[in-house]
Amino acid sequence: MQYPQELVIHLALPAVICVLFVASVVRSAFGFGEAMVAVPLLSFWIPLQHAAPLAVLASVTVALIVVAQDWKDIHLRAAAGLLASTLIGLPLGLLLLTSSHQHLLRFGLGALIAIFSFYAVAGRSRMKLRIEHKGWMVVFGALAGFLGGAFGMNGPALAIYGALRRWPAANFRATLQAYFLPASTMGLIGFWKAGVWTHAVTHEYLYALPAIVPGVFVGRYISRKLDRDAFLKYIYFALMAVGVVLMVQGATGRQA
Repeated sequence: MQYPQELVIHLALPAVICVLFVASVVRSAFGFGEAMVAVPLLSFWIPLQHAAPLAVLASVTVALIVVAQDWKDIHLRAAAGLLASTLIGLPLGLLLLTSSHQHLLRFGLGALIAIFSFYAVAGRSRMKLRIEHKGWMVVFGALAGFLGGAFGMNGPALAIYGALRRWPAANFRATLQAYFLPASTMGLIGFWKAGVWTHAVTHEYLYALPAIVPGVFVGRYISRKLDRDAFLKYIYFALMAVGVVLMVQGATGRQA
């Protein structure tokens, strides 16, 4: 028996709300990674064309609250430099998006992220960026734009930059949200122009909003309880998880 799509979406709302709560906690606690949680899980319950804009709506909400809460912790120069540099790598990433070797590239990227993160967690990496050097901001910002255009994920490059700068948790999450707020807003505009941001997506978002907001505060509480070394170790664990997911996606040919 074929059920109307509106009924299916309504029945899926409890699962959607739970997923977005968990994704908001992850994003608020660590500054990135919620898309790797939200989009694959949401796609089990709602169409992927709903899951992607819904995840970005949640992302904008989290970023807006964090920026309003903790604006004093933002490294404004770093956020602005990374955001401006994103425009350098974005066109190349968009060009790669049409490549016939997408899955191989996704696997290779995942392997690099996973190996680098494991190396850092194992305590063998002494790499750090001691100063806010403009050149490194351009490199990591352009890499974020490239990854965003090709794979829809700016986060790993930004997280690696923040980890190498040894930012404390408060500066890390606030600065990344200052980057993501305008970047995700532009993404929402793109979804709206493409006709993907529909009334159904807005309906799901409004139902989930009472779970997204407390998720931000839970994530903030978690991040404030961690000292810098523990926080950075969790960041590298999160990056390892992202790398593994990318490798699985590349090996199986799935994108979500």
